[in-house]
Amino acid sequence: MDYNKVAYDRARKKVKEIKHFYINLSLYLTIIPVLVFINLYLTPEAYWFQFPMLGWGTGVAVHGMSAHNYIPFLGKNWEEKKLKELIDKEIQKRNYL
Repeated sequence: MDYNKVAYDRARKKVKEIKHFYINLSLYLTIIPVLVFINLYLTPEAYWFQFPMLGWGTGVAVHGMSAHNYIPFLGKNWEEKKLKELIDKEIQKRNYL
């Protein structure tokens, strides 16, 4: 197995994910102001623009965290840390008995 090719393929996939995030972000930053303008111009008595802004904004935030490997609650090494924690508890339990 050629490890350089594997590393290149992984890096290429990561660059593609980051590129898609920036496309999503740029669309969000372009379309939301248009929706705000349409809302305030046509129906200023009801602020409906906040619903797509919050919904899509949440999606963009999660997309960005995923693309940049920043997921605070289930991060990169979470699984290994949790396994070590459970093994340590099991060892302590057996030593206690």
